[in-house]
Amino acid sequence: MSDREVFEMQKKIDKGILLAQERMLERSRLFQSTVVVARGGQVVEVKPEELLSSRR
Repeated sequence: MSDREVFEMQKKIDKGILLAQERMLERSRLFQSTVVVARGGQVVEVKPEELLSSRR
């Protein structure tokens, strides 16, 4: 694979990961559940709205 092909593939992978995260947050919001994330070296439970609002 050329460097260009690797770069393009990595962009597609990154885009897919972001899409999966958005879908997970929307689903968590829909079912009124929380999401566990690592923040500042600690594991915390947050509402998906907090993460969705910071992404937009």
